[in-house]
Amino acid sequence: MGQLFAVFLNVLIPVFLLVLFGYIVGPRLHLEARTLSRFAYFVVTPAFVFNVLSTARIELALASRMIGFISVVYIGSALIAFAVARLLRRSRQMTAIYVMLATFGNVGNFGLPIVQFAFGDEALLAATIYFLTIVVVAFVICIAAANVGRGGTVHAIGEVFKTPALIALPPALLFNWFQVELPAFITRPVELLSGALIPTMLIVLGVQLANAGIPRPNLDIVVISAVRLLGGALLGFALAAPFGLEGMAWRAGILQASMPSAVLVSIIAMENDLMPAFVTTAVLFSNLASIVTLTVVLTML
Repeated sequence: MGQLFAVFLNVLIPVFLLVLFGYIVGPRLHLEARTLSRFAYFVVTPAFVFNVLSTARIELALASRMIGFISVVYIGSALIAFAVARLLRRSRQMTAIYVMLATFGNVGNFGLPIVQFAFGDEALLAATIYFLTIVVVAFVICIAAANVGRGGTVHAIGEVFKTPALIALPPALLFNWFQVELPAFITRPVELLSGALIPTMLIVLGVQLANAGIPRPNLDIVVISAVRLLGGALLGFALAAPFGLEGMAWRAGILQASMPSAVLVSIIAMENDLMPAFVTTAVLFSNLASIVTLTVVLTML
């Protein structure tokens, strides 16, 4: 019990204090969540990705196993959500929402800081590889599910590869591969922007949650949150060994597999007119419930 409390106090409380800060000051200072999130999305996140991956040293075989592991975990979460929704005889729209909420974990503005606070800066490389992989997998599945859920056609999957974080990936890998050393007047601004990622994303999350209001959970919200939080964690623990993961790759992978639903799911639901109010409530409940589940997962790690 003492270890459980120590994990909660030293790892999760610092994260939630920054989220709470955004939650409190956002409405009082009239901070616009859209402006802040666009700054994080288009500027800070690609700078972070480039800064981490352009200088990182990781074996290709290990990176491939990590990508395969987290892809299977999140695709597996989507399949579990689909099966649960069908067993509960939910509508096509609600089934699509189940899949979306289970597939897109909050691995950016929640997962990265928790991994950093729990295991230090040396774990950020593994967490970033998982983050980029999940972005691709989740966007493809969520956009497909959203279009199927509203009876449309899948036409926006190509937009996935216009994501700023993914655009920063090829040059980062090229500079890494050829070991190119950039001048200080370029690297230092990138490093400064990269360092702003964690606090910016947590405050953005707080502002977004403040705009969402107090959640009023129903059966569907509780069930889908359980699929994302518990199903993801169980798949992570079960599949890490078959993929040969250990050390930081193992710890960061399981944590990223255990994250609550991402706020971006609300944006996708809004853009596709797919019960956005319900989805936003589910996202908020999932993030609040993760206080308990992530404390347990961190203790087991």
